Amino acid sequence: MSGRKNDLLQFTDYGIYCPQADVFLDPRKKVNAALITHAHSDHARLGCNNYLACKESEVPLRLRLGQGINLSTLDYQEELMINGVKFSFHPAGHIIGSAQIRVEYKGEVWVYSGDYKLENDGFSTPFEPVKCHTFITESTFGLPVYRWKPQLEVIDEINSWWRSNAEQGICSVIVAYSLGKAQRILSNIDCSIGDIYAHSAIQTMNEGLVKAGFDLPLTVGLKDKSGDLSSFQSGLVIVPPAASTAAWMKKLEPYSTAMASGWMSIRGSRRRMTTDRGFALSDHADWSSLNKAVQETEASRIIVTHGYKTAFAQWLREKGYEAEASTSDYFLSGETDDQ
Repeated sequence: MSGRKNDLLQFTDYGIYCPQADVFLDPRKKVNAALITHAHSDHARLGCNNYLACKESEVPLRLRLGQGINLSTLDYQEELMINGVKFSFHPAGHIIGSAQIRVEYKGEVWVYSGDYKLENDGFSTPFEPVKCHTFITESTFGLPVYRWKPQLEVIDEINSWWRSNAEQGICSVIVAYSLGKAQRILSNIDCSIGDIYAHSAIQTMNEGLVKAGFDLPLTVGLKDKSGDLSSFQSGLVIVPPAASTAAWMKKLEPYSTAMASGWMSIRGSRRRMTTDRGFALSDHADWSSLNKAVQETEASRIIVTHGYKTAFAQWLREKGYEAEASTSDYFLSGETDDQ
């Protein structure tokens, strides 16, 4: 267990636990009551008896965990009391429906950030800082080397790559996670360049979000495409990482591949990928944003989770914060779908 014995939120083998309310935040194992920050698989797991999440996260949660889960939802900033503890969800800007969880008891306020980014991506509800005494922050990219270009610049790079390929009759295949990155790209690219096709995992998520009232450009599911494949030659095909090396990809030839991920900002990471291009587009906060988020909470105590947690906690201590790295390997490194 991390932290102190009487902490309002405690790190356990089952996840972040609030003893007073007897609930877990993003539990890693099956529990009775789970408060979920967002629908990515390292934060939302199947098997809990009861789930509570932000209303905007309902569609992806049900698509990921099953329509029959016992899920209750709150709007952003709406408050719920559980055994004297006040809970509320606040925008995290990470993906659609992502939230920070504010926890208050007897005047003490904690905020668990989940995953977050500060830049407005044009699709997710933008991040809002929440003042607290203790802030639990991620640090996926918690080193000074990770500094993102503005989204507009990266999207321009993607558009230029796609347009150049289309002019040469080459299909453009971009690897992007099915929840978050795919919708972010779709909401911002120049759809006039050509037709857009989506892998079934992405298409299913898009259709669910559109049905719920979210605005996304029209995409054609790959399973719905048959007969003449010539339109692929000027099209953009969006696939999740697991599908990027599948045998069916040969049907798209000739094609060029690219990946959109924060890891693409490092040259060595780009070399290790099997794609032709890498676009540094992350749904997590970079170094500057992590520092800004911590500052804006006005918290005196910081607990740093997954990623470069030891280095970032040390940096914060040098800046005068009471900071510590969580000793629990709470999140499963390498199994997320949101980088």
